[in-house]
Amino acid sequence: MRRPFFTLLAANAVSATGNVLSMLAVPWFTLETTGSAALTGMAAFASTLPIVISAAFGGTLVDLIGFHRVSVLSDVASGLIVIAIPALFLTTGLSFPVLLALVFVRWLTATPGETARKAMVPDLAELGRVQIERATAAYDGVNRGARMVGAPLAGVLILWLGPTALLFVDGSTFLLSALLIGTGVPQVTHAGAPRESGGYLRDLGDGLAFLWRDRVQLTGTAMIVVTNMLDTGVTQVLLALYARDVVHDPRAFGLLAGGVGAGAVIGTIVYGAVGERLPRRLTFGLCFLVAGVPRILVLALGAPFPLALGVTVLSGFAAGAINPLLGVLQFERIPTQVRARVLGTMTAAAYAAMPLGGLLAGSLTELTGLTVTLFAFTAVYFAASFPPFVSRAWRGLDEPSRAGAPTQAG
Repeated sequence: MRRPFFTLLAANAVSATGNVLSMLAVPWFTLETTGSAALTGMAAFASTLPIVISAAFGGTLVDLIGFHRVSVLSDVASGLIVIAIPALFLTTGLSFPVLLALVFVRWLTATPGETARKAMVPDLAELGRVQIERATAAYDGVNRGARMVGAPLAGVLILWLGPTALLFVDGSTFLLSALLIGTGVPQVTHAGAPRESGGYLRDLGDGLAFLWRDRVQLTGTAMIVVTNMLDTGVTQVLLALYARDVVHDPRAFGLLAGGVGAGAVIGTIVYGAVGERLPRRLTFGLCFLVAGVPRILVLALGAPFPLALGVTVLSGFAAGAINPLLGVLQFERIPTQVRARVLGTMTAAAYAAMPLGGLLAGSLTELTGLTVTLFAFTAVYFAASFPPFVSRAWRGLDEPSRAGAPTQAG
């Protein structure tokens, strides 16, 4: 009974690839049709703001409506909206305000689908008798792989087809994902875990209250908030400055950014193979520490580029275990009834501070210089990595607790 789980992975790979295509196709389409960098920036903003809003408030709706149904509806809506952009442009015309509205609604509807697919992982893994460590590693590995393939694929397709035709291709990926989930993934429920609603606001409050009470989930989310902000500053600002001012070669920027991703894919695969035998608290703590501190510190120290690239790949390898481990904790500790709303809250928090990372990196570099900024980012990353080593709540991490077994809905 592993086919539904593998179908979920395939559908998520297709949908994640579509998301990456959107992230490149829409800005390029905007730039080509308007010729304005400022309007392109507005389109990018319209793509990111709804993710935070939808993740924060959409998880409760996912719990109420159901994981399976939301995944299908979300992908269908995303596909039709994306296809509507080039269709309107080629027929009746497409004004910029309408483009912004379509982009905003597209990402507003896409995020609940991502939450719903992630929420289905433990149920389908249980049905397929897949170890939860391997299931979460496979799910995260598919996401990382889709991003790695999707970005260069988008560049090739933009050159080959143009951004207008690419948006038609992009929309079809979401419709394919909806078809895979709708026909190949059964609806699963947990016996003894009815999804009763006390109203939207009360259900939303229940999810927030659970996250507040679970100190492991709360501190883990706080760690991700801080480090996502730092990673955004490093990737969008500091790596580019390092490549320009230290290495004097723009190719270094791409190699360093790609090195993290390549190492993370390998790390995810390795964790999926051996993760169930590793101590969770120590593994998470060490991987979190190695994932950020060494790759920023080596840049601050002005190390030769080959050494910096090697350390970056090593840090990426360590980062590969972080998301699967977090997934294990989430699926074991969050009750099914509130799973989507808690996951949505975590996703919203993870994205919330990311726009500040670039602003912080840029302004601090202007004031103090690149080297001091890199040392400052290293110090904050080091401090943010400490909770697993010092917090009492994390000491019980190696004692898994599982909810009731899922059953296929008839």
